[in-house]
Amino acid sequence: MSGIAAVLFDLDGTLVDSAPDLAGAVNEMLAARGMTELPYANLRSHGGSGARGMVGRAFGCAPDHPDYASLRDEFLQRYEQRLLRLTRAFNAVPAMLDALGAQGHVWGIVTNKAEYLARPLVEAMGWLEQAHGLVGGDTTPHRKPHPAPLLEAARRLGLVPQRCVYVGDDARDIAAGRAAGMATVAAAWGYLGEPADVRVWGADAVATEPQQLPALMAALHIEGRARQA
Repeated sequence: MSGIAAVLFDLDGTLVDSAPDLAGAVNEMLAARGMTELPYANLRSHGGSGARGMVGRAFGCAPDHPDYASLRDEFLQRYEQRLLRLTRAFNAVPAMLDALGAQGHVWGIVTNKAEYLARPLVEAMGWLEQAHGLVGGDTTPHRKPHPAPLLEAARRLGLVPQRCVYVGDDARDIAAGRAAGMATVAAAWGYLGEPADVRVWGADAVATEPQQLPALMAALHIEGRARQA
C-alpha cells in the first residue's frame, strides 16, 4: 500500500480555538497583581505557544528567566481551572473530520499541550473515541519542532511516516512534520505565531479554511503514491 493513510493534527489553533481561555488565564494573573489586563487581540497570536507564549507576552519573561518557572506553574493551574470555559472547535472542523473519515483516512492529534490538559479537552469535543491516538507534549522526551512526537503517533498507527500528513498552524508544526518525513499542511485559519507568513514555512500545502483539507488530502495521496512508486 502507498499514499496518504492518516492525518495528524495539532490541537490549539488547528482543531480548537483555545486562545480565549489561555488569554483569560494570563489576564487573571495580571489582575491578581494589580496590573492592567491585556486586550485579547494582543494575546491571540500567542495561543499556539501555550504557557511560554502567554507568560512571555504578559510578563516579558522567557524560559531562562529565574521567575519563569513559578509564573508558568501558576498559569497552568489557572488555565486548568478554566480549560473549557470559552474553548470551542473551529467552525467547519467537525464536518472536516467527518469528511476525512468518509475518504478512508484515520486521524490523530499531536500537540505540545501536556496530556493531562489535552485529554479532557479532546474528550469534551467528543473526539477521544474518534481520534486514532493522542500524543501530548509530555508523551515523548521531546516536543515539537522535534519529530519524536509525530514519529510516536505514526508508530501507534502502525504506519510509516511517509503515509501521514501533519496539519498545524505554527512554523514549528511544519518543521516537525518535515523532520519526521511527513507531508505537511499549514492551517492558515489558526494562530500563526512567528513568522506569521505561512508561505515561508515550507509546507507542502496551505489551507485557509478547514473544509479545504479533504480535497488537499486527495491531492497529497496521489503525490504520495507517485513518490513511493
